[in-house]
Amino acid sequence: MQRALPKPLDLEIKEVITRYKEGGAFVKYARKPGINDEEIQNAVKEHLAKAPIRPWFNPLQRADADLVRGRPWIEDLYRVPSASLKVEFLPSTSEGPPTELTQEALYTLFRPYGKLLDIHPQPSDSKLEPRYATLRFDRPRFAVMARNCLHGYIVSEEEGGGKAGTKFKINYERKIKLSLIKDWIYNHPRIVIPALAALVAAITVIIFDPIRTFFIKMKIKATLHAEENSFLQWIRRQASKANITYFGQRKTDPRGLTAIWEDRQKDITQLEAWLTETAETFIVVHGPRGSGKRELVLDQALKDRKYKVVIDCKQIQDARGDTAKISRAAAQVGYRPIFSWMNSISSFIDLAAQGMIGTKAGFSETLDAQLSKIWQNTAVAMKRVALEGRHKDDKDASMGDDEYLEAHPEKRPVVVIDNFVYDSEDSVVLDKLTEWAAGLTTSNIAHVIFLTTDSSFAKPLSKALPNQVYRTVSLGDCSPEVGRRFVLSHLDTEGSDGKDQPKPKRQENLAGLDDCIKILGGRVTDLEFMAHRIEVGETPQGWSYI
Repeated sequence: MQRALPKPLDLEIKEVITRYKEGGAFVKYARKPGINDEEIQNAVKEHLAKAPIRPWFNPLQRADADLVRGRPWIEDLYRVPSASLKVEFLPSTSEGPPTELTQEALYTLFRPYGKLLDIHPQPSDSKLEPRYATLRFDRPRFAVMARNCLHGYIVSEEEGGGKAGTKFKINYERKIKLSLIKDWIYNHPRIVIPALAALVAAITVIIFDPIRTFFIKMKIKATLHAEENSFLQWIRRQASKANITYFGQRKTDPRGLTAIWEDRQKDITQLEAWLTETAETFIVVHGPRGSGKRELVLDQALKDRKYKVVIDCKQIQDARGDTAKISRAAAQVGYRPIFSWMNSISSFIDLAAQGMIGTKAGFSETLDAQLSKIWQNTAVAMKRVALEGRHKDDKDASMGDDEYLEAHPEKRPVVVIDNFVYDSEDSVVLDKLTEWAAGLTTSNIAHVIFLTTDSSFAKPLSKALPNQVYRTVSLGDCSPEVGRRFVLSHLDTEGSDGKDQPKPKRQENLAGLDDCIKILGGRVTDLEFMAHRIEVGETPQGWSYI
């Protein structure tokens, strides 16, 4: 304050009342005789113009000072300064009514404190008392200065305040009142509710979609790491090469499927060849239950593939309700976070909105839309995983992403859709899966293999890809000879001449094995079950009789 006051005036500072909320202070001073307040004001302004005081936090702004002409109200209420002031006109005494000042009079009184943008008098038809006017300044600091200098000021008759005079009561006026916003929201639900639904959808896409895509990538890679980086898996592979048993108890082929794979080596080779072609790969593996479709594809044809995604239609279609189906579909591909409970709440919001505005707001999403989001994010994640191996110094670095994936079919992940056409009545899940699979193959993002037991699989596939010829592998029952070898491999058999022969202790339990296999058929699961029953002491003849 000493720096702000010129020394020749020789003013004595009596008190300084700081106003942190408004960024200023009131200064009470004592002046010498022969000098008035207007002269002091002019001297202080000239002094601050020659030797400006700038705050350290805002060096571009300099301090200013004005004479307090009214009677300021020192309060600590929660009233945030703004660029608008509400000036109420009150009577100075009880003798006469106040006079509503004109815009010209208000401009003359308030313009010295800063540039005014507009003056709004109270509407003539308004019944509110006391009368008021709203003044809007260019900057909030101008409004702060005017309020603190003119609050409680009595306007004389010469200045337009009437014979009895008019007293100012000045408060900050918010540019936009919260009540107006609230009223507008309540009065325009047809605009607000759909806009809010669009905002929620935009936030979901911007924030959660990248997170979900990241988790899907992690799940795809986690499957790879579990297969490649496990120390136990490495030991098992080495033991398999050496053709030894683990700990002297179990064989490298615990289910004894070697005989089955030898018989179906042609189908395995065909699948592997199709997955190396640059053309769109759309494969269907068809066969009855228990024919070993899943093991043939995952354990044999895809054993050297880095990235695989397995989707089981049975788990999704068996779920009760849309929320459970969405959760199971998301869990199979690693799509999270998923707010399945929000779908129920959104349905209630849509129901309330329909009662208010006559139409749904779009908060809740159907099963169709939710599945589309899950499959779409999965496709994005698979494409990114397939392109991670690219380098700037590669020979085909100049190729686009789509061209690169088309030229390198070995880089594409493989999507295995198990139990396809499990429930043909659930058309939503079936249609979304086939549409998504068609998009993956036509865009060269991934190879798609369908595993199905239903002979009507051609109908939904033809709907999704009407002009596409898909490749088919049909699996049937294995031959009696292969079935016998499969059963004997389960019974820990081994012959010195390279042929499977029963051990002596079990020869008496294998009487009639060939006849039983002919009657039972060549399905893998049935033969495996029979082998387990023989292991516990039953005979083939007794088991087939039962």
